[in-house]
Amino acid sequence: MSLINTEIKPFKATAFHHGKFIDITEASIKGEWSVFFFYPADFTFVCPTELGDLADNYAEFQKLGVEIYGISTDTHFTHKAWHDSSDTIRKIQYPLIGDPNHVISRNFEVLIEDAGLADRGTFVMDPEGRIQIVEITAGGVGRDAGELLRKIRAAQYVAAHPGEVCPAKWREGEKTLAPSLELVGKI
Repeated sequence: MSLINTEIKPFKATAFHHGKFIDITEASIKGEWSVFFFYPADFTFVCPTELGDLADNYAEFQKLGVEIYGISTDTHFTHKAWHDSSDTIRKIQYPLIGDPNHVISRNFEVLIEDAGLADRGTFVMDPEGRIQIVEITAGGVGRDAGELLRKIRAAQYVAAHPGEVCPAKWREGEKTLAPSLELVGKI
């Protein structure tokens, strides 16, 4: 069963954010576009490159009204230690959620049960908390914040313009499509 258009399931977790520990629940993410960015573990190799890429592009996500949540099965204490010891992680301005009990990872079906780690999963939720974008990649394949921004812009456009869809490689300001009987077979 696909998670697309399903509502985020209940959870309560602690995150490290701006030098503090804060509680985050499914209710606290509603009202704005959100990205849950699962990664396997702190103090690893591909993960800091992805999280750093998001940090470098964070202002663009904020301009779109999008909050990023980095999530691993590490604790919020481990997130703080990684933040304090890594120049790449220190530049992160978005919350890093600890999921040591695996509730969130299971909710999003990215938990690697025998390892106790999360797959590289990206989930974009609309302001109502419904999942609009899902991407899962293999452990050795890093993700690209620029491509994620493109997909979010497309999802936001479609949400604001019922009856229109965004074709492949669509960029903001480009032509969209209006599916209709007349369009069938003409693309």
